[in-house]
Amino acid sequence: MAEAGPAGHSGPRPVTWSSSNSSRGAGPGASKELTQALGIRTETLIAVHFDKPGGPENLYLKEVAKPSPGEGEVLLKVAASALNRADLLQRQGQHAPPPGASNILGLEASGHVAELRAGCQGPWRVGDPAMALLSGGGQAQYVTVPAELLMPVPAGLTMCQAAAIPEAWLTAFQLLRLVGNVRAGDSVLIHAGASGVGTAAIQLARMAGATPLVTAGSQEKLQKAEKLRAAAGFNYKEEDFSEATLKFTKGAGVNLILDCIGGSYWEKNVNCLALDGHWVLYGLLGGAVISGPLFSKLLFKRGSLITSLLRSRDKKYKQMLVKAFTEQILPHFSTEGPQRLLPVLDRVYPVAEIQEAHEYMETNKNVGKIVLELLQ
Repeated sequence: MAEAGPAGHSGPRPVTWSSSNSSRGAGPGASKELTQALGIRTETLIAVHFDKPGGPENLYLKEVAKPSPGEGEVLLKVAASALNRADLLQRQGQHAPPPGASNILGLEASGHVAELRAGCQGPWRVGDPAMALLSGGGQAQYVTVPAELLMPVPAGLTMCQAAAIPEAWLTAFQLLRLVGNVRAGDSVLIHAGASGVGTAAIQLARMAGATPLVTAGSQEKLQKAEKLRAAAGFNYKEEDFSEATLKFTKGAGVNLILDCIGGSYWEKNVNCLALDGHWVLYGLLGGAVISGPLFSKLLFKRGSLITSLLRSRDKKYKQMLVKAFTEQILPHFSTEGPQRLLPVLDRVYPVAEIQEAHEYMETNKNVGKIVLELLQ
């Protein structure tokens, strides 16, 4: 494991890998000869796999069939893929992939174009570096992607940095611009401000001319958020973030809240929401159950509660989102100056240490993204 942030990670543990290429009563060679005789595509790859829902110990590397791109799709040879909370939830059996999506973990990846099928849109050529927004399948040596969901890797970024962009940054962009309709002069409260989405949202809010405030659970996380130009940060373990937000805004409250916590934060969220403010809910890390007069308090503020997800959106929506992000935001990853954007990486693990990567994410200690390097 290579670290891109704080130290203190233990050494690797062996991870088992298994082959699914052999058939009962015949060795791998016989199986391959049979499939070749039948005209079946026999290439395989190594992917992250689990046989049953549970803890990180259920993860291992498995040999599976190499996907073949359909019409309008690109085959991407994956160099790196970043972890997301959805990967942990899927491993636990709490978050199924959308219909038709790969059941392999991984919602974002970077790598090189290995194959193009007829109908591909865009300037892509074999060998081009690219990063991709995925519905699944990123934690494997190859993944198929609709060409419209590919983005060029910004100049000057590594493949690991590029892998940390698609899901987290497109989520933050969607929440702020398309759902929250952020405007210059707005104040924005960003929960989990040191997460991948949080660190992206801080930078995008500043770019929009808004004032980002964050919550986080440690001084280290708050310091990182402030380095990214958060105007203020509140440790939810040590103070009432709602009262601290009202104090910072001189009683006015915030115009927009980006909330991945949910149930346990509802009352404090409404308390520090400005009149006519927007509360955007995109996760339920703090639970889904609410007990109390939510509607009356929200009505009193004339507030809007909006829910949003990205993984389950349809292809047309994702194409629109990727196009807007590529045109409006992507160039700022390569420009110098105060408007430059930077993906924040905490740690980089070889894919063989997938169990350790999940264990580390479950500690909630990461500042920014956790990235996996794939076997080449």
